[in-house]
Amino acid sequence: MEYGISNEDKRILREVAEKHKEFASQERNTVLKEKWYRHNALQGEIPMVVLESWGFNNEVIIPRLKCTGDFARKVEFDLYQDFVGQELFEDDRVTPDCFEMNYDTEFKLYGLDMKKEFATGKEEEDCAGISVRFLPVIEDLEDDLEKIGASVFSVDLDSSRKKLEAVTEAIGDILPVRRKMDCLYSVPTQMLIHLMGMENMMLNIAQYPELFKKIMDRAADDTLAYYDLLEEKGVILPTTEYESVGQGTFAFNRELPGPEILKERKLTRRDVWGYMDSQETLSISPKMFEEIIFPCYEKIGSQFGLLSYGCCEPVDKVWDSCISKFKNLRKVSISPWCDEEFMGERLRGSNVIYHRKPAATFLGISGKELDEEAFRAYIRKSLHAARGCKMEITQRDIYTIDRNIEKARRYIQIIREEIEDHWK
Repeated sequence: MEYGISNEDKRILREVAEKHKEFASQERNTVLKEKWYRHNALQGEIPMVVLESWGFNNEVIIPRLKCTGDFARKVEFDLYQDFVGQELFEDDRVTPDCFEMNYDTEFKLYGLDMKKEFATGKEEEDCAGISVRFLPVIEDLEDDLEKIGASVFSVDLDSSRKKLEAVTEAIGDILPVRRKMDCLYSVPTQMLIHLMGMENMMLNIAQYPELFKKIMDRAADDTLAYYDLLEEKGVILPTTEYESVGQGTFAFNRELPGPEILKERKLTRRDVWGYMDSQETLSISPKMFEEIIFPCYEKIGSQFGLLSYGCCEPVDKVWDSCISKFKNLRKVSISPWCDEEFMGERLRGSNVIYHRKPAATFLGISGKELDEEAFRAYIRKSLHAARGCKMEITQRDIYTIDRNIEKARRYIQIIREEIEDHWK
């Protein structure tokens, strides 16, 4: 991809950057930042609330894009992504006072390329749908063991520099453009399912438990070697402000080293926030998870400064035996399939935030009006379950709002009303 930006695309980006700056300069962002700092430090008074738009960005961002160049269009998209929550939904996302860009890095487990197909039959780059299946690269683990090679990982400093320079030249006098690193994101079972498919992965775990455990251990070692490279290249950056921590939450904290430390030394993985989940293994027994999967996760996750854990899996099943062992755990996902009351009991008075992910069925079902009373009862149940905990609510996995911005805004408003009436 070329990183040049045409004069017309530059004009468009500057208009969007001005809008970004206007939202960032509002007083609500200063107030919200401090709320996030207090919340992540376990000192917050009420739950934080976020609506992730990534699943329905084709309704709220894509139609607004005007740039024609591929690189410029991606920058335009990212600019809108920064302030769409504030502009449209009035959730607790903070619009950054700058435009942040990640380094270009790659991690390819075992050096293997995933293969996938979409329900539409189209290629990935042309496919607007979300129905996809992964075609097995590894089928029978014992027969295909020779396919498992060294993982491939790299940092492209040259392309990263060119991108930063191009964006700085285009909008840097309006918005400061700076380098960032979101949390260190490690999901070994997701990478494995991309190489095996769900059915094959389950069969291989059952047929070759010891062999599967060995390739999990190799995945952990390769991941840590990748982090070694990031440390050596100096591209591990602070996770103390706007940075994403995965699953719709943010890094605002004063516990981990901030930008000032970079004047003294390079950062390591122990200085930053990490994220892990293993939703792909929800169908195996807790005992099997503990014996085969968790050693890999513990080897990686224990090395982060702070850790957020979980996606859609019911963490209550493996909380006592596994996840609770992480001493650096700060947030854990309470998914729609999780026993809310059990996790409320376990997290009450602890140093771990009850990160609730409501079911998508209230907001995300196409063609239906919001059932306010049913949704109020649903959220109220979660608030009661989490009493005595530090709580955060992130609505994820919404793939359409029927272009009804008011419905989504009302959804957030109802959560806030229920918090006002029922949070103790």
